[in-house]
Parts: sequence; C-alpha cells; structure tokens
Amino acid sequence: MAPGKGSLTTKIRHLALAIDARIDSGLYTLGARAGEAWRAWRDFTDRFAVSGFRKVAVDLSCEALTLGVGAGVVLVALAQPAFRLTEREDWLKQTDLAVTFLDRYGVEIGRRGIRQNDALELNDYPDYFISAVLATEDRRFFDHYGIDPMGTARALTVNANSSGVVQGGSTITQQLAKNMFLSNERSLERKIKEAFLALFLETRLSKQQILKLYLDRVYMGAGNFGAAAAADFYFGKSARDLTLAESAMLAGLFKAPTRYAPHINLPAARARASDVLDNMVDAGMLTAGQVASAKRNPATALDRKRDFSPDYFLDWAYDNVRALAEAGKLGDDRVLTVRTTLDPLAQRSAESAIENALRQYGSQWGASQAGTVVMEPDGAVRALVGGRDYGASQFNRATDSLRQPGSSFKPYVYATALLAGVVTPTSTVVDSPVCIGNWCPANYGRSFAGSMSLTTALVKSINSIPVKLSIMLGKGNARIGRARIIEVAKSMGLEHELRDSTSLPIGSAEVKIIEHTSGFAVFANGGFRARAWSAAEIRTSHDQVLWLHDRDAPPPVRVLPASVVTDMNQMLTKAVEEGTGRRARIDGVRVAGKTGTTNAYRDGWFGGYTGNYVAAIWMGNDDFSSTNRMTGGTLPAQTWREMMEPLHRAVRIRPLPGVDPAPPAGASQNLPPAVASVADAAVRADVVSAHSAPALNDIGALFSGILKNQAGRAAESTGQQAPGDRRPARASPRAGALNAAACETGVSGNASRSGSRCG
Repeated sequence: MAPGKGSLTTKIRHLALAIDARIDSGLYTLGARAGEAWRAWRDFTDRFAVSGFRKVAVDLSCEALTLGVGAGVVLVALAQPAFRLTEREDWLKQTDLAVTFLDRYGVEIGRRGIRQNDALELNDYPDYFISAVLATEDRRFFDHYGIDPMGTARALTVNANSSGVVQGGSTITQQLAKNMFLSNERSLERKIKEAFLALFLETRLSKQQILKLYLDRVYMGAGNFGAAAAADFYFGKSARDLTLAESAMLAGLFKAPTRYAPHINLPAARARASDVLDNMVDAGMLTAGQVASAKRNPATALDRKRDFSPDYFLDWAYDNVRALAEAGKLGDDRVLTVRTTLDPLAQRSAESAIENALRQYGSQWGASQAGTVVMEPDGAVRALVGGRDYGASQFNRATDSLRQPGSSFKPYVYATALLAGVVTPTSTVVDSPVCIGNWCPANYGRSFAGSMSLTTALVKSINSIPVKLSIMLGKGNARIGRARIIEVAKSMGLEHELRDSTSLPIGSAEVKIIEHTSGFAVFANGGFRARAWSAAEIRTSHDQVLWLHDRDAPPPVRVLPASVVTDMNQMLTKAVEEGTGRRARIDGVRVAGKTGTTNAYRDGWFGGYTGNYVAAIWMGNDDFSSTNRMTGGTLPAQTWREMMEPLHRAVRIRPLPGVDPAPPAGASQNLPPAVASVADAAVRADVVSAHSAPALNDIGALFSGILKNQAGRAAESTGQQAPGDRRPARASPRAGALNAAACETGVSGNASRSGSRCG
C-alpha cells in the first residue's frame, strides 16, 4: 500500500469517530437536560395537586374550559359566513324586486316579488298595533340584546306542555336578521348565524330602528312585505287608520302568513286574531274589557279574488326579470313595471281549451294534466298554461317539466338530414326493419310499408326512417349521426341536455314544452332562432325605460337555411292535412305540425304552427302513468285546434315560408262569378281578413238565393227546372233536409241511397 493512501484512510476514520462522538455526547446531554426539565416541571405542578372534592371541581372546570374553547372556535368558524354578509356598506338596502306586470296592451295582469311600503315612521302606527306585535312576537324586546334566553326557555316550556309549536323562541331582532340576510332553511348552522347577526344588528341599530325595519320587511302573505303594504292590501287603508281588530289580525300573520291570510281563510285569521288579543291581555298591555269589542266585531278583509290571473305566465316572466336584474341590465332599481307579451285573448283561449278538453274527455282518455305555450314566430309568448289548476299545483309544466316528445321530435331529425344534404323531400326511403345493437324500432301499426318518399315517411310518422337517417348522417355510425341531430336541435331551441340513446331519433330524449315550441318557431319564421321572451318593456317607478326588447335583446341568428325551412314546411303541412295531425286543421289557414306519442301512451303531443302563431301542447299525467291509448293525433291535436282557431279570426293570415296560402274557407263558394272574384281579390289585397270572407259568402249567397227563387218561379210557370238548380226534379223537402244533414256531418245514410252527392 502506498504511504499516501494509508494516511488518507486513517484520517477519514479519525474524522468519522470524532463526528460519532460528538453526536453521542450531544444526545446524552440533551436527554439529561430534558430529564432535568421534566423533573422540575413535575415538582412545580405537584404544588397544585389537590384531592377529594377539590380534585373533582378542578377536573370539571378543566373539561368545561376545553369544551368551551372548542365550541368557541366552532361558533366563530360558523359565524364567518354570516359576518361576510355584512361586509357590504349597503347591507341595509332592500334587494328584492317589486314587479307590476301589464299585458301587451298595457292593462295590469298581476304582481310578483315584494309589495312593500316603508313610507310610514314608527310613530305613525297605532299604539295598539305595536302592542299587538310585541305581545305576540317578542314581549321582552326592549330588555334583551338580540338574544333572549328567558324568552326561549319560556317558549320551550309552553311548546312542551302543548305538544306542539305554540310559541317561537326567536326574538324580533333574530327574525329581522333572517329576513335580511338568511333563508328559511331549518338548520343549526342557520340558527347560529342568526344569533351572531342579531348581536351585530343590536350593536349597529337602535331598538326603534330594528322594530321599524322589522315592520317594513316582514312577509305578511299574498306577496306583501311590511305592515303598511299588508294594511293596504287586506283592508284598503293606511296602517295609520287600523282598528284594534285589524291590528290583531295583521299581528297574527307573522306566525304563518299563508295559513292565516284573511282573503284566503277568514275564519282562521279571526281565530288567530283572537289569540293575539288574549296575548295582549296576558302581557298587561290591554284589559279584557278593552279587547271585548274587538272580539265581538272581528275584522273583515277585502275580497282580492280575480277572475283573470295568468299565474303560470307571471311566475315565468318574473324569473326572466330577475335574471335581467342579476345580470346588471336593470341598474339598481327594484320597483319595476313590465309590459309583457301576454295576449289576454290567447291566454283565455288556451286556458279554456285545456280545461274543457280535460273536463269533457280527460277521463275517457285517461289524461289529467296538460301544458302549452303559444308564441309568435319571433318568440314573443302570447299565452302560457303550466297546468290545469294553479291553486292546486304551482308546478309549471310548461317551463320546468321534462317529458319525452315522441314523434314530435322527428322534425329535428328530418331538418338535420336536409341540412346535411343526405336526402330531399322526394328521396325514396324504405320502411323496413332496422336494428342498432339489440334495439329494433317498430311502427305504430307493427308493420312495415316498404318504399316511399321522405315526405310520406314524415306524414305517416314512420319510425324506422329517422333511425336510418341517423345512420346516414353518421356515414354508418349512428352515434355520430345522433350527435349531429342533437347539435341542430340545440341550435333550434332545445337548450336542456338531450340524453343520447339509440332511440333519440324517435323522441326518447326529454324536452320542455317552452323549448319545443321555440324549436318549431324556427320553421314558422323562416329559419331564425326564436328564444321565448316575455318582457317587451321594463320601466322604473319613475317611468324611466330600462329595457326595450326591440332595442336591447340580441338580434335573431339564422340556424336553418331558407331552402330547408321551405322543405320542412311543405312536409309538415302535409302531416296535418293528410297525416296524423288532421284534427288540428283550421278552416282557411295552412297549419303545419307533428304529433307525438310515447311508449305506453304516457305522453301525447302536438306541436304546430301557422304563419301567425306557434304552439306546442302536452297532455298526460304527472305520475307518468299511462293514458287510455291517447295519441298526439287525438285529444292533443283537437285541443290545439280549439285554442288556436279563435286567434286566427279577424286577423291577416300570414303565409308560411315556402307554402302557398290556403284559399279562405267559403271565400267564393256559392257566389256568382263577379262577387267571388271581388271577394278573392279583397282577401289577396288584405282589404279584408280571411275570416271576413265567409261574411261576403253569406251576403252573396243571399242575393244568389233571391235570383234562384225568381228563376224558379219563372220556371214553374213553364214546367222547367231552374238553371243552376241541382236538386232532383222530384225530391221532397224531407229528402233535401236529410241530404243537407248528411253532408254537414259526413254521414251518408239516406242521402247516399237516394243518389245525392255532397258538393
């Protein structure tokens, strides 16, 4: 071994030994010092050692301190979200909307949001009204600091003895905190936030300010917030002029404003007012003699029932206004007047048609509910019915319910195929078995019809063709084809997620009525996206215009070319005139549309449109039970016609894009040639409406009858038949009556046996 190498190895060993020695010495010293410190701490704590009763007390105190610190940490953590609600400097500002709705002609149709009046000062209220509120809601209001443990204990005792909730434990300050910052959620977390916020309010506001805010913002039923608004709504007077009986009735609303609303349940409201009067006596605020008169002569509320209240439409329109406000498009104003798109005639027509249909035929067809949306081709909603009875169910089936559309979804499939150029209306398609995996769709009649045109396939609602079109769109891959169908359907208005499945082309994906209507509106308006809208104009309480739809709404976007719209309109017109939608036909008006029926007859649809209006109607049951074999072409199509036919009276009938207008019913029948040409020309020139033509027909027929009678009398003198008289020469008056009845009803009977023909 080289001398240099050995000496280096020796040095490394010595260094390692030195490091190890230092580590060992350091650890030993650290351990010794730690032991000394522990012995010193033990000797110190031994001085505090106790035994016997003192030990029990100390242990309990330590546990309480530990739990208290832990609870404090939890409470502070839970209070942080509550305190964040007060970070804004304008936390006192009322942010809820108060909206008055007008129809398209400027007539008030209802209100939504709050109905508030905070113009009264606290001293303006009668003393007995303030006493009634305090006696019922918070007797120790002026003695506590936002939280009242004594009041809470009293409420718990009373409720326990009564086996129910008779008194509430929340103070007025806590209730104000909930109304201003929190929701009605029943949870421990909310109660903790409520307590902290009550303490916050007590430190920032005086008792008088808290009571004033409470009386201004408490909900008192029927959309009224605040005692002043409630006094005006229920009694038609200022809160300054309330009687003792009326004050007791209003104070009784705080507990359950809907249950005790006097315009809904006057007996319950009077019973509750009697309890409030008893509370005032128990609290020493009034004597039994002072309240006796109010008990003998209870208050009576105004009758606030209205014959016309489009509540489903108002709910939806209010949501739209709130969305605009949340988007910052209405500024800071919260008291608004909205002129809507609603047409009272259309709304009444839709409501009556649905109610009449379900009342007369609902049990026969096994259908108990319906919903519909009527809009103009640009998306302006003229009528909306979300159910049969708003009082029984506020669920809006027109805007919130999701139901399978069945074959009424097929127009989206056909439009996608036409848009992609894989077929044309005259293309030959084959109705034959087709399967995707283990799923093989069948037609309504459980048979296949073979070769036919694409138009015929849609008119007859053949199920195999849409499935084959999805395969063609995907060039053999049905999934890709369905993705293209979903893309087009969404662009046309079906905004809700469409669940992809093999049966999507025949209507298995759920849709909303209002979105389905918007989709059909694309065909009616020439190919533009038609978003449903309700607010034509929004103004402030100072009459300042905040929103104009024509000015502020985004312009419509074309989603289908005019050529595709023309092809679809021509095919869907035939679906009504020759196919499953024949019951939706309107005399003198070209109607296009498509029926829809789902598996087990759970849903019946008809989506249809004219040049003037678009509407989709759904009928079925809320529990998804089957109907009595009701198809879209039966009761739904019939009801659609009943609600749409009145809307086309005395209006100029607009043509459908790409479809020749229908000749007005009776425009030139039985008219002399000169009169007929004048009538037809007047309709074409828009001098008269299409539905005025029958009046011209009646006038012309009257003169024609006079001329025929004169000619008949002249012919009788010569024994010849009058010119133009097509009756059999020896037909009796009774036979003529039978012939007329047969032609009117479509039943041949005796008329056919006599050789007569209906012209």
